[in-house]
Amino acid sequence: MCAVFEVSRSGYYEWTDRPVSSREKDNQEILTLMKESYKENQGMCGLDKMLEDVRETFPSCGRNRVYRLQKEHRLYPRRKKKRKVLTTDSKHSLPVAENLLNQDFETSVKNQVWVTDITQFVSEKGNLYLAIVKDLYTKEIVGWALEEHMRTSLCLSALEKAFKKHRPGKGLIHHSDRGSQYCSYEYQHKLHSYGMKPSMSRKGNCWDNAPAESFFSALKTERVGLQSYKNLKEAKQDLYWYIGQFYNRKR
Repeated sequence: MCAVFEVSRSGYYEWTDRPVSSREKDNQEILTLMKESYKENQGMCGLDKMLEDVRETFPSCGRNRVYRLQKEHRLYPRRKKKRKVLTTDSKHSLPVAENLLNQDFETSVKNQVWVTDITQFVSEKGNLYLAIVKDLYTKEIVGWALEEHMRTSLCLSALEKAFKKHRPGKGLIHHSDRGSQYCSYEYQHKLHSYGMKPSMSRKGNCWDNAPAESFFSALKTERVGLQSYKNLKEAKQDLYWYIGQFYNRKR
C-alpha cells in the first residue's frame, strides 16, 4: 500500500501513531450530538435545530462547522414536496369581516392575535381534515381538531379547545380566510361570545394568512407527507406527537 501511494513505510507508521487532535475529538463529540438531535426529532430537524442542541454543550461552536459535518454525514431533514389542496369555499353569500391584520403579523404579547385555517391529507380510509388555531406571538398551535369532514363543527372544535386551554381576554383578533365555515353564523356567534374580533383575508390571497400556511407547509413536508395512516385514530395519535411534542416545544 505504501508503494501504491508513494509514501515511506516509516512515514505511514508515524501517521497511524499520531494522536487525534483536540479539534478532531471535538468534531467527533459534536457529530454525536448532531446524530442524537437528528434521531430524537425523527429526521425532521435541520441545521438550525442541530446547531442549537450542539451549543448546549459547545456554546462557541460555529454554524459552518456544523454545516460541514451535516453535509459530510448527510444529516439532512426529511422532506416531501407539498401540493396545494383547496379546503374552504369562499363562494357564498355570508357576511365577511374586515382584514384587520393586512399582513402585519407582529404582536407584542401572547393571546393577542390568533390565526386559523383548514388543510387536508389522506389516510387509507379516505380524506382527513385538520383545523388549527395558531398564536402569532408564541408561534404555537394553541388548538386543533382532526376529523373526516370539514364542516363548521371541525373549526369550532379547534377554537373551543384553544379558548378553554388559554382563556384569552376580550379583544383578541381572530384571523381566518373567507371560508364558509368561518363566515357561518354559528362560528361568528361563538367568536362574539368569546369577545373576539373577527378578521378575514382578502379573497384568494393566501399571503394574508401566511402564518397558518407556513405551519401547514411544515406539517406536510416534515410529517404527514412521509407517513401512511391507516385511519383517523392513527393520524390523531401521530399529530399529538408532532404538534404537542415536536412543533410547539422544539421546532
